[in-house]
Amino acid sequence: MKRTFLTLFAALLWVGAAFAQTPEEILTRVEENMEAQKQNGVAMSIDIKIPIVGTITSKTYMLGEKSRMDASMMGRSIITWMEGETSWSFDSEDNTITIGEAKRSDDPNDDLSMFSGITDDYDVSIKQETDKQWQLLCRKARRCTDKDAPKTMTVVIEKGSYHPVSLNTKLSGVSMTLYNISFGVKESVVTFRKEDYPDATIIDKR
Repeated sequence: MKRTFLTLFAALLWVGAAFAQTPEEILTRVEENMEAQKQNGVAMSIDIKIPIVGTITSKTYMLGEKSRMDASMMGRSIITWMEGETSWSFDSEDNTITIGEAKRSDDPNDDLSMFSGITDDYDVSIKQETDKQWQLLCRKARRCTDKDAPKTMTVVIEKGSYHPVSLNTKLSGVSMTLYNISFGVKESVVTFRKEDYPDATIIDKR
């Protein structure tokens, strides 16, 4: 009886190991999931905590080459739209709309790319696992050639759907959290309309 029990126990452990997924496999499924849905647009919230200054909270929306970022801090809000080479920024403090050339460094799509190619530059392990989520710890590897890449990141993934739940990291004392990630954005949300701000002063810096 004892030998039968041990044999059954070993078999169940083997089955469990067969169904277990490595962090690399999990992140590959996440990228595939995002790639399949990003054509419908992506939205996410981002919190950036800066020492002494405070926390900047933003919501970004992306659809094709169009994007919108709503940022707020200490009662002041700035909404920035980008399309192609042009950007429009509405500042609630002085009721102005500044038109300028879009800069790639300001593109919120760069934030989404943080979920792509993680295993290229990071050694990833499962830090915590529940019946609903994986929490992955990503440590910067020696093979990483990007000197500005964060030393560590924590990524939370939803089981079943492989939906990215959040990403937390810190760089030069500044903490950043990406969360509330969803797919499906209407074009009207990412399209600038001057008529929505009839009283705003236009500043064209192109």
